[in-house]
Amino acid sequence: MTQATAPVAVGGRSRDGIAARLAADLKDGYVVNLGVGIPLLIPKHIPAGVEVILHAENGVFGLGPPAPAGQEDPDLTDAGKQPVTLITGAAIVDSAMSFAVVRGGHLDVTVLGALQVSARGDLANWYVPGKNPAVGGAMDLVAGAREVWATMEHVDRAGRPKIVPECTFPLTGCGVVTRVYTDLAVFHVIDGQLVLKECAPGVDPDVIRERTAASYVEDLG
Repeated sequence: MTQATAPVAVGGRSRDGIAARLAADLKDGYVVNLGVGIPLLIPKHIPAGVEVILHAENGVFGLGPPAPAGQEDPDLTDAGKQPVTLITGAAIVDSAMSFAVVRGGHLDVTVLGALQVSARGDLANWYVPGKNPAVGGAMDLVAGAREVWATMEHVDRAGRPKIVPECTFPLTGCGVVTRVYTDLAVFHVIDGQLVLKECAPGVDPDVIRERTAASYVEDLG
């Protein structure tokens, strides 16, 4: 595991801010799977005028924003068991149909939380010792989607970088990540190379370099 650095307040985005930044990159007509964690904040940040079909692996196509307080339906939830709403034209399907869509290559993007992303876009997002015993549907999702966008805080609670030369947690997929959205930065993975595309507001590139263990190139133009 990469050596920890003492966490220091450096600005950057909140978890909601990460979701909002990613949502701004979703294109009209996309079909997008949302994993648990930060991705489930995305429905409330879809830009006005952009129609995106949001998919939950438990069988929901057409996730809407969170249900208003007091109007939650316990039988209508996302993959994280949180109450949701539906957009007009939404569909509820069984697990077999849901994963047929995933495995058939019909997802434009899957957005997943991440424990680690490697320099070449390997993803580790499921195994926490003593907590998570199984990978769930993540391996199907990263294999079936055209693009995989990872969301996470830039460092863990101990201050260790989560963008690393090699993942030390078990892998979900090899070389599958195409973008990384963190509280500090946005990276793209291009031809197996991490590229820093954007610093979060108020965050200096030197701060990102200090908190990123993997090698990368900068393209901030």
